[in-house]
Amino acid sequence: MLVVPCYNEELRLPVEQFRQFLCESQVRLVFVDDGSRDKTWDRLESLRAGLEDRVFLLRLPVNQGKAEAVRLGLNFALNPGALSRNADYIGFWDADLATPLDAIPQFMRVFAEKPGVDMVFGSRVKLLGREVHRKPARHYLGRVFATVVSVVLRLPIYDTQCGAKIFRVRPDTGGLTAEPFRTRWVFDVELLARYIRQLGSPEQAAQRIYEYPLDSWEDIGGSKVKPTDFFVALRDVVLIYWKYMRAV
Repeated sequence: MLVVPCYNEELRLPVEQFRQFLCESQVRLVFVDDGSRDKTWDRLESLRAGLEDRVFLLRLPVNQGKAEAVRLGLNFALNPGALSRNADYIGFWDADLATPLDAIPQFMRVFAEKPGVDMVFGSRVKLLGREVHRKPARHYLGRVFATVVSVVLRLPIYDTQCGAKIFRVRPDTGGLTAEPFRTRWVFDVELLARYIRQLGSPEQAAQRIYEYPLDSWEDIGGSKVKPTDFFVALRDVVLIYWKYMRAV
């Protein structure tokens, strides 16, 4: 079950792409409307029509940020009382489909082939033969940020901020989202820090996380992320270090 956070996505939500994917797969989706002020909710209701057993909608009364929208969606997916059956895998996916939905079966093959892997993350690596298109400024800022995160987490991760991640559900998976994240934009890093603390060391985490080089990724216009958020993100990484990593 995948969580799709949405905020003012009326004009960007690719409803037909989602519907086509749902008709061709067994994946269930939880769309979380994070206090949108446009007609995002109407678009979500039209998407759900006829797919009520596969599409679930959560509506937050006010905007709480992507971190909280994803956290509440993941907690819903982990709640067997809300669903007809338990979820074996959960994750989240950006609503604009910068990462195409056809990457999901590729992620799931990794889980099938590597039973020791708990997490599969999309990684935006521009390699020959792949269609990964990022704005140069965002790419280079991303490389600086990823280097800082790698040092702080002591984890050689290439891309923490790609909005395509899937997790194998374990008995303690719920502990990763039990408390609200302290960070608004880099909750992905905070989630990793919680996972490292759960396992006891970055070395153990490195053996259970798989970064999948995406075949395609497109920098979709209308992103809520601003250039100044880069500096806020660096501050948040320092907070993550002091809260989670000092004693690991």
